[in-house]
Amino acid sequence: MQNVTEAGDDLAREVEDLGAKIGQVRAAIGRVIFGQQEVVDETLITLLSGGHLLLIGVPGLAKTKLVEILGTVLSLTDKRVQFTPDLMPADILGSEVLEESETGRRSFRFIEGPVFCQLLMADEINRASPRTQSALLQAMQEKQVSVAGHRHPLPAPFHVLATQNPLEQEGTYPLPEAQLDRFFMQVNVGYPDLEAERRMLLATTGIAEERPEPTMSAAELQAAQRLVRRVPVGDSVVDAILRLVRNGRPDETAIDAVKAHVAWGPGPRASQALMLAVRARACSTAVSRRRSTTSRRWRRRCCATAWR
Repeated sequence: MQNVTEAGDDLAREVEDLGAKIGQVRAAIGRVIFGQQEVVDETLITLLSGGHLLLIGVPGLAKTKLVEILGTVLSLTDKRVQFTPDLMPADILGSEVLEESETGRRSFRFIEGPVFCQLLMADEINRASPRTQSALLQAMQEKQVSVAGHRHPLPAPFHVLATQNPLEQEGTYPLPEAQLDRFFMQVNVGYPDLEAERRMLLATTGIAEERPEPTMSAAELQAAQRLVRRVPVGDSVVDAILRLVRNGRPDETAIDAVKAHVAWGPGPRASQALMLAVRARACSTAVSRRRSTTSRRWRRRCCATAWR
């Protein structure tokens, strides 16, 4: 029993350490991104959960800047693809080229596309054709791509952060449901408040701009993602997730509004996403309270998880 208690204490300590680290990441991002704390928090929850993110907002709200800053702060290799109607799948995934050696022997060599990174910025993803949009499906779901019958694994961790402009819909291709389902979360990016916009004006129109510093490594992010999956979840939370998801299905719910206005409800992937999200949020906001009553309950729950 003592070993179980120690294991629970170790898990609680790891969660609290991760909460402190995420606090440092927030602070580093906040020195460059102003007035988008909720967007930053939801983005970090998505990354801690190992998922992909869809950012929706008008131009000029620092969506692209956020991805660039995340790449620096989290020490991830990041690339950006501007989606356009003439963009082809090979422009994202890469292609095989025929090469001839000095001896005259010919062979194919695979040239990696921009998807071979850890943080891919898919800017205005709805401007590309469905054929090009679908090129990301396998990459997002399986973390690998298939070209000419050969599979090529992507770097780990791998995350897609895509953007959409809600204003200009002419000439765009709305994402199909199958691809929307691959995104862990959709985040609507709004305008900053008055004080945040004032600080942004003073900080970004001068001679020197604030530069973010690396705060977390890719290996630490992967360790955090594994830790999130070890966090215990109470039965009441599990029941709440199941009620929420199942009440969104018109053939199972007793809510008249859902039956009248919802054609297809959320699937099991939604339940999985919510479960990971509540765990990631708990980790990202954890603080050191080992002497409090809340902390004692938390340690007991960690001990019960270790015992199972």
